[in-house]
Amino acid sequence: MDKTEKEKALLAGLAQNDTGSIEIIYREHFQMVKQMVVSNNGSADDASDLFQEAMIVLYEKAGTVDFELNCQLKTFIYSICKRLWLKRLKKQGRFVYIDHMEDTVLVEEETEEHEKSQADFSLMEDALKKLGEPCKSLIEAYYIQKKQMQEIATDFGYTNADNAKTQKYKCLVRLKKLFFAQYKNT
Repeated sequence: MDKTEKEKALLAGLAQNDTGSIEIIYREHFQMVKQMVVSNNGSADDASDLFQEAMIVLYEKAGTVDFELNCQLKTFIYSICKRLWLKRLKKQGRFVYIDHMEDTVLVEEETEEHEKSQADFSLMEDALKKLGEPCKSLIEAYYIQKKQMQEIATDFGYTNADNAKTQKYKCLVRLKKLFFAQYKNT
């Protein structure tokens, strides 16, 4: 299997949450990221955090049908990590010069999408915490635990699945209000 086919197989495995593919990507590319971070005012822990964020971006991209990797996987990962590390250093008021790899790619759009989705996720998490019971548990049961409405009705003491569904809808309306109230404030 040539390098391109191997990388396509790794991305397909990553999209399917295959731990073997994740381990191979980590084993083959983490040291490169660690070296870049440590040599630019960072620690091994910073490198681990950064690599995790890059893996999330890569996972999200690999899961989309229209994603096609137009460079080597190491170049894509390096570019994401470099961009994220420079942003982090800029936030901390520090600046360093990072040597460019020959084949870096522009990943600004990917990192910005990732950062925005992370911010939205945090807002939703905060809104869910403020939602209160039983709505919080009902929303989690349906969307996170993937329970059926009949099971939720039984667990929460509703007379039938339709009543549980109506309550879920009311909870969602409240959750949306909380989320968008916070969203406007950011």
